[in-house]
Amino acid sequence: MEANPTSPPPASAGGRTTARIARTSAGDAHTRELIARLVDVSQRGLPRMFDRDERIFVHCLRRDAAGTIAPEGQSLRYSAIVLLGARWLDDDQQRALFAGETAREFASRALAHARDTDDLGDASLCAWAAFELGHPDAARALERALALESKQASPFTVELAWLVSALAAAPGSSREGTARRIAHRLLEGFSAHARVFPHRVGEPRPGFRAHVACFADQVYPIQALSRLHRRYGADRGLDAASLCAAQICEVQGEGGQWWWHYDARTGAVVEGYPVYSVHQDAMAPMCLLDLEEAGGPSFGDAIRRGLQWMAEAPEIGRSLIDDAESVIWRKVARIGPNKSMRAVRAAASRVREDLRLRFLDPAFPPRAVDWESRPYHPGWVLHTWLNES
Repeated sequence: MEANPTSPPPASAGGRTTARIARTSAGDAHTRELIARLVDVSQRGLPRMFDRDERIFVHCLRRDAAGTIAPEGQSLRYSAIVLLGARWLDDDQQRALFAGETAREFASRALAHARDTDDLGDASLCAWAAFELGHPDAARALERALALESKQASPFTVELAWLVSALAAAPGSSREGTARRIAHRLLEGFSAHARVFPHRVGEPRPGFRAHVACFADQVYPIQALSRLHRRYGADRGLDAASLCAAQICEVQGEGGQWWWHYDARTGAVVEGYPVYSVHQDAMAPMCLLDLEEAGGPSFGDAIRRGLQWMAEAPEIGRSLIDDAESVIWRKVARIGPNKSMRAVRAAASRVREDLRLRFLDPAFPPRAVDWESRPYHPGWVLHTWLNES
């Protein structure tokens, strides 16, 4: 597998200030420069993540103990997310990302893979990207996604939300009924009491983690329901999105952290770490800006607090933005066995809703950096900050 070597395509937001950047920076030069830096690193780093032989984006870049950074795997899902971000670049900038092809040309390859996928998330993201690009095969990808959704008794919340976003992006009005039906299914999982969405929609599953939802389970429904309301008018969906946004902002960390695991029964944080960089600089701003643009409340202060964590994560006293390598590293996690604290706190809160075993915190401090980067991160950065819709 040959990944595209790092190259210096046209960078940045440099000189390009979208309404989102202007609104978020609110006259603060530091915030504006930080966003421009994120866009620049994302745009320069994506070519390195593209597998030129297989014509698809890799699953991740990983740095080993010797400092060598190498690509691993392939991902149709991440390729579709890159398409959503790349559509805001001009043709020359797109060709730098896709080894000579425009986003619309590369979309044809992604859609060919989507025809036979059994993954609802992959099909939904490909359909969404294709509709945004005006690709003639978008409807076929959507039909594949709808066929997969109809067979799932308990779909993942994230994947169902992506399907709603795809339907909201579809042209014309013939799919409005379908969009509202899928949105209704998504909303069936929402708890007005807890103000959060569950990890899966449908019948609850057994297990000590059945009550645990993650940050992504909140982000993508907020985004999807906001986009649906903006397209068709869907007040119930916008109300739920607004409540969910208020909840994640209410429990945001003092250092601007967007926490990872939530109790779907109460909305409380089960375990905050890891803190993912993509949540701080892209996913949280993305959904909250979509909500505001749909007529929902504004959470600009929370977005800015989250961005400041990217300038310097207080847990490690440095930034995860690696300008030299054109990479944004993945997360700050607790030191100790992988996922051990998450498992312990999930089990404890299953037994008693308010049980967190906080005496364990000093033994597992959040000081570990995950030296990995995935293409969806720069894809969402571009989609969030260059978005002119």
